[in-house]
Amino acid sequence: MCLLLSWFGLESSFFPKALTVGHQSNCMSEFLQVHPVNPEPRVIRRAVEVLMQGGVIVYPTDSTYALGCHIGDKSALDRIRKIRQLGDKHNFTLVCSDLSSLASYAKVHNSAYRILKAYTPGAYTYILKATPEVPRRLMHPKKKTIGIRVPDNAIAQAILHQLGEPIMSTSLILPGEDEQLFDAHEMRLKVGKLVDLIIDGGAGGLEPTTMVDLVEGVPEVLRQGKGDPSPFL
Repeated sequence: MCLLLSWFGLESSFFPKALTVGHQSNCMSEFLQVHPVNPEPRVIRRAVEVLMQGGVIVYPTDSTYALGCHIGDKSALDRIRKIRQLGDKHNFTLVCSDLSSLASYAKVHNSAYRILKAYTPGAYTYILKATPEVPRRLMHPKKKTIGIRVPDNAIAQAILHQLGEPIMSTSLILPGEDEQLFDAHEMRLKVGKLVDLIIDGGAGGLEPTTMVDLVEGVPEVLRQGKGDPSPFL
């Protein structure tokens, strides 16, 4: 039996073990509501638990809702590829808590570091050369680059700090659709049987991040999105 949990201030210990992470398609995911500014610690702990157990979560960022999994979990990554119907050449993003975390996974020129320091956290994704810490399956197959970002969102930051490492992420936009999913209840209907946990932090945005290439240290705007591109033009 699969249970759909919606938290209204109740501790998870009140419930039996309702969800097996990596669940079958006939099971609905957990659905947890959380305060957008002061996220409840118990919800954050549950999100981290699901990630560490190899699960796939839906969580809010400062741009759109995202699909996320543990950086080292290949099976969870494959599940996200199936949900989004992504090919092997899709660029995934490592969502980091701060610049110190970012530097462990990307090679950063001094000039690029000054830019990152000035504009993180924020709704930007930076393309940088990956370090050996990044699994090869997450890099661009030829350029060996990776997307890196530091979100300005209390829920995402709380998860990242509790987890202690980046989340492998991609935007929650379904195959054949032009816009991101922004309503958590609609997400529950459309992907509730495909993920392990949906975190409802309120209405999400529709604009993706602004994408900036910093591989050579000189910024090049690859995509204009929510983040103001003018500092990089």
